[in-house]
Amino acid sequence: MFLQIHWNVDPTIFRLGPLAPRWYGLLFASGFLIGFYLMRHVFQREGRPETDLDVLLLYLLGGTIIGARLGHILFYAPGYYLMNPLEIIAIWEGGLASHGGLIGVPAAIWLYCRGREEQPFVWLLDRLAAPVALTGSFIRLGNLFNSEILGLPADLPWAVVFERIDQTARHPVQVYESISYFLIFVLLWGLYRRWGEDTPRGLLIGLFFTLVFGVRILWETFKVGQAHFELALPLGMSMGQLLSLPAVAVGLWLVWRSLRTPAATAK
Repeated sequence: MFLQIHWNVDPTIFRLGPLAPRWYGLLFASGFLIGFYLMRHVFQREGRPETDLDVLLLYLLGGTIIGARLGHILFYAPGYYLMNPLEIIAIWEGGLASHGGLIGVPAAIWLYCRGREEQPFVWLLDRLAAPVALTGSFIRLGNLFNSEILGLPADLPWAVVFERIDQTARHPVQVYESISYFLIFVLLWGLYRRWGEDTPRGLLIGLFFTLVFGVRILWETFKVGQAHFELALPLGMSMGQLLSLPAVAVGLWLVWRSLRTPAATAK
């Protein structure tokens, strides 16, 4: 037991009257901030107007928050929110689903790209793949500070006891996912740094879908179920695994398609 980690961090950074910022919010915002500077590098390198970045950031924030919130409502607790519709807007109480962001972010990017012929939809998704993976890594650390998204009980030296929840040593699945997404970021950003404008169209976003949701399927096997109805899902799968399968399939198709298209015609 002395090798196990006891986690009892206050999710609130400090309290000053009504002001009570949380680690989750700080990490969430940090991901977007670093992503903004990474995208500025991309726009400078490829001669795109940097003045568009402020607008792009607003579209991304809107697509992420609205999509993730609606995903949580529709995929995990539709009955509760049907009975409590006012709770739909209470995002400060938690309840964001990454698979909802999978729908919300591309939808927001599609809206942004309309009328911007110099920033095609798939081109922009490719450039956003690495920053989004990094933001996902930060968000999972935010889940760690919130003591949420718990792992199954484990008898391992690195098992974590989330004292704000119970006294059970568990897999720190938030850390597993955070490290995985960070490594995916390193890969995607390294490929972009190497190829730049010659990056085959659809390759980076295809790798993003394949790798991010592939590891999501893996790490879901170490998580506590998030909804009681998951017991009725086929093959004992969780909702997260079931929703990840189409994303992996789309990712593999995009990678295959990008590698069949010569780089010179993919710009």
